[in-house]
Amino acid sequence: ENVMVFLSGAGDDTRAWGPPFAGTESVYFLSVNRNKKSIAINMKDSKGAKLIRELAAVSDVFVENYIPGKLAEMGLGYEDIKKIAPHIVYCSITGYGQTGPMVQRGGYDSIAAAVSGLMHITGHEDGEPVRPGVAMTDLATGLYTYGAIMAGLLQRHKTGKGLHIDCNLLSSQVGLLKKIA
Repeated sequence: ENVMVFLSGAGDDTRAWGPPFAGTESVYFLSVNRNKKSIAINMKDSKGAKLIRELAAVSDVFVENYIPGKLAEMGLGYEDIKKIAPHIVYCSITGYGQTGPMVQRGGYDSIAAAVSGLMHITGHEDGEPVRPGVAMTDLATGLYTYGAIMAGLLQRHKTGKGLHIDCNLLSSQVGLLKKIA
C-alpha cells in the first residue's frame, strides 16, 4: 500500500497543474497518483508527529524531501524513526545532500541543472545556457532513488536492519554528465 503524507492545508501542489483538468483536479495529478492514498498531517503538532511515527512503525520505506535537519527538529529524522522502526528503509531526497556548504538550500530541478553544468551544454555552443525541455534532474533523481530503495530493501532482507539513503539532485545530475564534464 502506498500512503503519501502532505503538509496539512497544502496537499499536493500537482493538484493544480494544468490544463487539462478533470473536474477540479489536474489530469497530471490523477495520472501519477492513481491507486495511492494520501493524508494531510500537521507534523509540527505533537499529534501529527505521533501519527507519522505510527505510520513509520508499520511501513517498509519512509521517503522525505525536506532540508536536512528539519524532520529531526520534529522528532522525525532517521535516528528518531529507526528507534521505533529499526527495519525502515529511510530515504532523504535533497538538493545537495546531508552535508556541505549548500546543505540548507532547497533543491530545484533547474538550479541543479545549472550548477551541475547541464544547462551549459544544452543549446547553441555560442549561446546562453538553456534549460532542458523536461525535468531531467528530477527524473534522474527519481530513478536513482528507486534503485537505491530497492537495493536497501534487498540489504534489509539479508541483514534484518534498515538504513538511511541519501539521494540528491546535484549528485544525480553530475552522475549523468560523467562522460561529458
